This record gives sequence, C-alpha cells and structure tokens, in this order.
Amino acid sequence: MGMLKEFKEFAVKGNLVDIAIGFVMGAAFKQVVTSFTGGIVSPLIGLVFKADFKKLTYIMKEGTINDAGDTVGEVVLLYGDFLTNVIDFIIVAFVMFIIVKGMNATKKKEVPATAAPAGPSQEQLLAEIRDLLAKK
Repeated sequence: MGMLKEFKEFAVKGNLVDIAIGFVMGAAFKQVVTSFTGGIVSPLIGLVFKADFKKLTYIMKEGTINDAGDTVGEVVLLYGDFLTNVIDFIIVAFVMFIIVKGMNATKKKEVPATAAPAGPSQEQLLAEIRDLLAKK
C-alpha cells in the first residue's frame, strides 16, 4: 500500500503534470514543423535541386522487376527524407532554445548571498572557550 501512496504523490506533483503537458505540446509542435518543412522549406530547396526534395534518392544497387511488376533487390538511400528530418530537428531545437532562453530571462535574478559578518574564526572561538574553562 505504501508504494501506491508514493506513486500517487509522485504522479500529482507539478513536475510530472508539466512534463505531460510539454510532451503533448511537443507532439503537436512537431506536426506544425513537419508541415512547415514539407510544405514550405522542401519545395523551396527543391527549386534549387530541380527535384522534389523529399524524394531525392541514391540507388546503390539496381533491382530486377519480377512477374508482378515489382522491383526486387534494389538498395536505395533516401537521403532527401533524411535531410528533411534533419531540418525538422534543427527547427525544433532552435525553437526550444529560444523558449528556454526566454524562460531563463524571465526568472528572477538570484541576489548574491550577503557575506557572513566578519568575526572570530572557529578556532579563535574554541581557544576562547578553552581559556575560559581553564580559568575556572
């Protein structure tokens, strides 16, 4: 029963709820970035390469066509798809950087702790106590 209680306390802490909200928001944000990259960035880059950016491939090994008309044994590198995903990652990472930077800027600046009052050291205090005890 103790473990269930501990789990309940853990689950309702603000941090776990914040993580869950961040996860859902991140998934939604990824869809926006993927749409942006696939619908805007890739076509613009495709203009430069004169091809559909996501469909850029490199055929490493030619395949053969079987009786059903399917290509068999072909080895293809899908580097356009990979580059699109790298661009997605860079966009997400940059936006997360901006968000964290903004959050850090809004945090209150920590006030440096005031210096401890100058006084006798611990050794000096112990010596004084020793001397006082020796007088008795």
